[in-house]
Amino acid sequence: MHRMRTLALLACAATASAVVPAASAPETRAAPPPCSEEPRENPISEFTSYDELLVELDRIERVSQGRVAVDAVGESNRGRDMVLARAGDGPKVVFVTAEIHGNEKTGPDGILDLLDYVGTSGSSEAQRIRSELTIVAMPKINPDGAALDRRGNDMTWQEVQQRFPQLAGAAEPWNYYTDQRQGDDYAHRPGFDVNRDYHPDLDYEPDPADFPGDSAAPGWFLSPETRTVRDVYTGLQREFGDVDTYIDLHHQGACYTVAGTDRLVTMSLSGKFVQDPAAQGSGYARFADGFRQDYSKQLNVAAYDSLQEAAGRNPDFGNITLYPQDIDLPGTGLGAFQLNGSGAVLFEVRGQTQTLGERHREMLTESVYIGLSGIVSAVASGEVEQLDPADYDRIPPTDRGPETGSRVDIEQ
Repeated sequence: MHRMRTLALLACAATASAVVPAASAPETRAAPPPCSEEPRENPISEFTSYDELLVELDRIERVSQGRVAVDAVGESNRGRDMVLARAGDGPKVVFVTAEIHGNEKTGPDGILDLLDYVGTSGSSEAQRIRSELTIVAMPKINPDGAALDRRGNDMTWQEVQQRFPQLAGAAEPWNYYTDQRQGDDYAHRPGFDVNRDYHPDLDYEPDPADFPGDSAAPGWFLSPETRTVRDVYTGLQREFGDVDTYIDLHHQGACYTVAGTDRLVTMSLSGKFVQDPAAQGSGYARFADGFRQDYSKQLNVAAYDSLQEAAGRNPDFGNITLYPQDIDLPGTGLGAFQLNGSGAVLFEVRGQTQTLGERHREMLTESVYIGLSGIVSAVASGEVEQLDPADYDRIPPTDRGPETGSRVDIEQ
């Protein structure tokens, strides 16, 4: 599932290939299918399931000899534990979340690799990270959606209204799915895009006057999944004063290219999710003093630089672009937490399970790990503060083809 097991499998494969007689006919392989955004059934068994995640976190906790602590911090709507792993005891917090969309599955494996390294390595680099940072990771924040291999969670509007009686008679939220999405039929098992359920006011409680809302407006903390993430974030604020860095791991379209080339994008990055709260008419002026746009850009540059360095051994790691910047999404975790003073980073890895399945899983998962490692190392060493925020704007844009700008609501 992870790098050590992958290396062992590759070694076995190499041994097996060595005993094939020289006269054997070469294996005939079907040409890979053309890149397509058409949803279809794909195998995903190589990704870490919920049960496998619990086993792997338990292993890391045991092997780390106390350097990694794992706890259940809440429950999903269907009663699955939402688990949190914590490594290091430094003064700066790096908070990482993944799989808020249940069909975006490289993030949990990348987080497990990071926890394994930080928690179990005796290297000087790992020791420095543990002494300078507290890494708090929630690898599967939509475990119900992950089990169904779909974007949305597993929750009805009626369940929400039972939980929040003040919403009786309110209009259904705009992000409530009851139709076909990405090849999944929500008609018989509705759910929400829970990454539109955050609010910059972390004390907010659902108000019927705010429904149905829209993509440019805040969410409501309706789901137990987002409320748990919110509670973890505010708990870290109380403990540390602020949350230095927030990283959220996602997936995007499978067929985008690096602008001006025919190279398929491996990952897009972003540090911009909301309007500058200091701008006239933004509506979020109360957050202006703590807003750290340049720091978000520096964090993204740290990830970009680490991936470009790795491109020497695999060119795919160099195919990194900038996610569309013309977005204003205060209802996302990234938007809400960035307004609350965190430097913020979005990873958008190539392809969701309905388009790419587990193809290129190892390379894509490693790209997540490399990007995470680059950020963590730069924050721990202080080098992130020496990076030029202007380099962020020089990251190549994404060529999204004729659908430019139209897929944001089914990606990030």
